[in-house]
Amino acid sequence: MVAVVKLRKIGNSLGVILPKEELERLHVSDGDELYAIPTSGGLEISPYDPGFDGKLRAFERTRRKYRNALRELAK
Repeated sequence: MVAVVKLRKIGNSLGVILPKEELERLHVSDGDELYAIPTSGGLEISPYDPGFDGKLRAFERTRRKYRNALRELAK
């Protein structure tokens, strides 16, 4: 589905008003953060942090390396 949106002046900035159907599809509401990700075709808007995968991989490495220490701390 193609959603046509307009730029609107909000204070000294410009903003995009997203249709209610698109907000429901993204499962976002007022106050949630969206990420604007540049792509070769333009701009992708996503509720998912593109840097989260790297953070999760770093956590997995740390968890494996310090498994015994974390287990002792959990007692």
